[in-house]
Amino acid sequence: MSLSGKKALVTGGTRGIGAAIASKLLDHGAEVAVTGTAADGIGPDGTGYEVIDFADEAATGVFARKIAGMNLDILVNNAGINKISPFVDIDPGDFARIQQVNVNAPFRLCQAVVLGMKAKQAGKIVNICSVWGKIAKAQRGSYATSKFGLDGMTAALAAEVAEYGILANSVAPGFIDTELTRSVLGEAGAVELAGTGAAVLVISQDLEELFEVCYTKNINIK
Repeated sequence: MSLSGKKALVTGGTRGIGAAIASKLLDHGAEVAVTGTAADGIGPDGTGYEVIDFADEAATGVFARKIAGMNLDILVNNAGINKISPFVDIDPGDFARIQQVNVNAPFRLCQAVVLGMKAKQAGKIVNICSVWGKIAKAQRGSYATSKFGLDGMTAALAAEVAEYGILANSVAPGFIDTELTRSVLGEAGAVELAGTGAAVLVISQDLEELFEVCYTKNINIK
């Protein structure tokens, strides 16, 4: 799969799944930019870097207008946040922030790139969802809401843009050994999960096959 000459943006691309995706796109020849929240952040070697905090709705809007002019061929919405809490204890501010980062920001970015992709009659959009957007678990009310929403949004988008040669897919990983997973589960929880066998996935072994599917079939990957 050659992506030579293609321009890609991976949000949340400085670490974990996002960094692995950005590296894989680079390996296939794409020109890749990643986003992060730190002013001095950096992505994988060879990537450009954009500073944006998607929790800031106004800044997200400005960034969406910026990428509308970047002539992107590939958009990967990977940035996301999570906070575990019993349902009755969920802080409305936390709930709103998680929806802003995990649903509204991808929505704004998808809107921003679709017109340009339609004009080219080609484009790839991959939204990173979660197993918690397919099933639910106690204390995942905010996160599951956001990921069910993102998955549904992607399905609706895919139905609209397929006729223009644009593939929009969602990917719903299970447990991946990343900083976010360990921060939510705690180190003890991550070690316990890893001891169950295949519960924690190894990113580098899965990405190439995953993205070949995303670039060839207009379906949701679960």
